[in-house]
Amino acid sequence: MPDQPVVLGFDPGRRKCGIAILGVDRTVCYHQVVAATNAISAIQALRQKFPVSLLVMGNQTTAQEWKRKLEEQLSEPLRIIMVDERYSTLEARDRYWKMYPPTGLAQLIPQSLRRIPRPIDDIVAILLIERYLAQLVS
Repeated sequence: MPDQPVVLGFDPGRRKCGIAILGVDRTVCYHQVVAATNAISAIQALRQKFPVSLLVMGNQTTAQEWKRKLEEQLSEPLRIIMVDERYSTLEARDRYWKMYPPTGLAQLIPQSLRRIPRPIDDIVAILLIERYLAQLVS
């Protein structure tokens, strides 16, 4: 568990949500895709394990609804920052293959033709945090 504050990334969705925790040094501490119905309880549990300083979330689709839910239902208030999530899914596809390079014969298939075997909403959450941190230094 990191001693320094961490940032919680949240990619909200109707059926599933991506959650990630990054240290300010950009070390990935945690990432997972959860059912939308379990998202708030997952965030509550992670706040018990990690010193979360703020929540960064995407600003598209269901963002305003989720922001309201989080503000109402989190047991302790948490600063919520909205960031632009345009093209984050495309970027997450590329990041997936960097994090989990193909093995065996799959290496021979061009990346654009490979199927990602699981949802990547958690990787989007990582990218959202990275976008927020990049805004701080620019």
